[in-house]
Amino acid sequence: MVTGPAVGDAVARVRELPQLKIGLHLVLSHGRPCLPPAEIPDLVDDGGAFPDNELVSGVRMCFLPRVRVQLAAEIRAQFEAFRQTGLTLDHVNAHRHLHLHPVVLDQIIRIGRDYGLTAVRLPAEPVLDALVDDRAELLRRRCLSLCYKLLLDRMKRRLENNRLRHNERIYGFFDSGHLDIDRMVRILAHLPEGLSELYTHPATGPWPEVESGAADYEFEAEYKALIHPRVRRAIEKFSIELTGFNEA
Repeated sequence: MVTGPAVGDAVARVRELPQLKIGLHLVLSHGRPCLPPAEIPDLVDDGGAFPDNELVSGVRMCFLPRVRVQLAAEIRAQFEAFRQTGLTLDHVNAHRHLHLHPVVLDQIIRIGRDYGLTAVRLPAEPVLDALVDDRAELLRRRCLSLCYKLLLDRMKRRLENNRLRHNERIYGFFDSGHLDIDRMVRILAHLPEGLSELYTHPATGPWPEVESGAADYEFEAEYKALIHPRVRRAIEKFSIELTGFNEA
């Protein structure tokens, strides 16, 4: 998140971990823009922040040409801010998966060519029966999968037509913010062949500025799961290779 309040600290930490693969997490909702609000008045609210209602924003992106022009300018500014860090771009995605929006995705593909874009996250999570014990929850996940299918199918076609790499699936979308050790080990035990992304929000605890939609996230549990010996043993047991988008 190049517009995040802790971006300077994040970049400094990454520079000490050259083996870590870093992506640009575009922020177009629930956050602050890279450009001055006066340059993108139709994208931000009166406080100069992106609005939290992605449905309204998405409709405006579809039907208002001036919004699309401002959107392109903001996306370019965030790509440029990432380039200024000097980090190698492994992949791109968007906060709250807004790159599923056809207009946003097409702008990412077009603008990303100027910044060495090679890979984009495909936020497609298969429903794993082994993760769900409740039939109502299983039904909810299957319904959500159907709702997203058209957008995901279009995204996959656009990425492949533009020769951009992508993961085949993610895990953690349905359990966003609650991927504890047990769930993580269950996922690792059922990974199919191919490139999968484990989708987590690790932190040592909550912080005052955490957005409302993540207020109940178990940040510390996800952090501890990622470094737990059980997870390492599962990775070794099932011969899982840890990699980046451009090394698989």
